[in-house]
Amino acid sequence: MFTILQKEINTFFSSLIGYIAIGLFLLTTGLFLWVFPETSLLEYGYANLDALFFIAPWVFMFLIPAITMRSFAEEFKSGTIELLATRPVTDLQIILGKYFAALLVVFLALLPTLVYYITVYQLGATPGNLDTGATWGSYIGLLFLGAAFVAIGIFASSLTQNQIVAFLLAVFGCFFCYAAFDYLSKLNVFYAKIDDVVELLGINAHYLSISRGVIDTRDVIYFVSFISIFILLTQLVLERRKW
Repeated sequence: MFTILQKEINTFFSSLIGYIAIGLFLLTTGLFLWVFPETSLLEYGYANLDALFFIAPWVFMFLIPAITMRSFAEEFKSGTIELLATRPVTDLQIILGKYFAALLVVFLALLPTLVYYITVYQLGATPGNLDTGATWGSYIGLLFLGAAFVAIGIFASSLTQNQIVAFLLAVFGCFFCYAAFDYLSKLNVFYAKIDDVVELLGINAHYLSISRGVIDTRDVIYFVSFISIFILLTQLVLERRKW
């Protein structure tokens, strides 16, 4: 697994994919946080990073599929998946190697945003007047969110040989799992209790819960289960291609 992970990381950063992904994420969030007047922290007047944690999931929705789209699609198209299959590694180890490599790129994209935290921390009328607990909770929530989107992206890439198709499938999957259940629950087409259950099926409810600064084991179990399901689905797809 670690050999696959190292290979994927080398691919990301030797072909500029990783640098472009991280650069686009920082550019997009930076523009929303500091330049665009509707969302600029300088115009908003409050020392918090709420805008970052609202914008980041929507940026991830396109960024992460761009990172993961080549994971298996390129292997299938070039035929190198057959070479991987002959190595002394299991399908699950191949999947996890690619999964953690993409997740590491997401983590590296988030890391420079700590500069935003330090800046906002110092910009307050009283330096340090920032809800640190909620901020760190939001960062943890973003990591869980990114991990879930990576699992969707890896699964989408295993379904096709075309990277563009894999990208579009992953974007749709991320949007549906993040926002669709939330929207459905607000249509009031079900009973109130069922609406609550529908909302809890989506990622957004659990992301917002963690972002409040309290790590609830139910949210952690949700994300771990969600990621595990998509990794197992990817494994089933790979095994089915051998039949």
